[in-house]
Amino acid sequence: MNNLRIINQNNQFLVESREVAELIEKKHDNLLRDIRGYKKILEDSSNLKSQDFFIESTYINTQNKIQPCYLLTKKGCDMVANKMTGEKGIIFTAIYVTKFEEMEQELKEQLKCSYMIDDPIERAKCWIKEQEESQSLIKKKDNIIQLQQPKVLFADSVASSNDSILVGELAKLLKQNGIDTGEKRLFTWLRDNGYLIKRKGEDYNTPTQKSVNLGVIETKEGTRVHPNGYVSVTKTPKITGKGQVYFINKFKSSKQLSILN
Repeated sequence: MNNLRIINQNNQFLVESREVAELIEKKHDNLLRDIRGYKKILEDSSNLKSQDFFIESTYINTQNKIQPCYLLTKKGCDMVANKMTGEKGIIFTAIYVTKFEEMEQELKEQLKCSYMIDDPIERAKCWIKEQEESQSLIKKKDNIIQLQQPKVLFADSVASSNDSILVGELAKLLKQNGIDTGEKRLFTWLRDNGYLIKRKGEDYNTPTQKSVNLGVIETKEGTRVHPNGYVSVTKTPKITGKGQVYFINKFKSSKQLSILN
């Protein structure tokens, strides 16, 4: 029951609302409803910032759907705990206070430098160790940057895109970043996994209801003038900005990559 994970985000300690809900034995949807109520009250006040208590976030559930959640600061945990009574409130308070204190102490130990040690011999030993670790980290960092550069470029290119792109363009981005696929194979994957209509006909290769609900693929309609003067309507599937983020999360998993390959 006390397995509460503390997230260190730029030296700001946070806990996720799903774990809080599990700890206090409350439905996550109900906790989200409560937090939204707290946020509204805070945002209506000119002197308080809701992000000091609750930070909006998302997660992908077992059905690969993007779902809302919150990251709670220690102040946010205090607010949730203050609304609770009885044994659950006491246990929750004891657990999160202890976890936050442990992380704070761990950070202090990590930040402790050699110049803070009074004993000159121990200070010298610590200084030598710091220099060795620093050089080792620099080498590791250089290697990691070289290994991860394609992944970083891929994530950046997807995250920075605000416009929808063609399926073929997404396939090119994947291929440029180490995922061996092409437009035809990606189209096949999207159809086989229920994102594009597989049935032959007028709606072939258009987004399924699943894609529409997720907001990951949209249809761009256009017109085509044939040599005989007949004008027909064209429907082209395009990956939305949200869709690019969604699919990159799927393609990161080895299972999905093996399908593309």
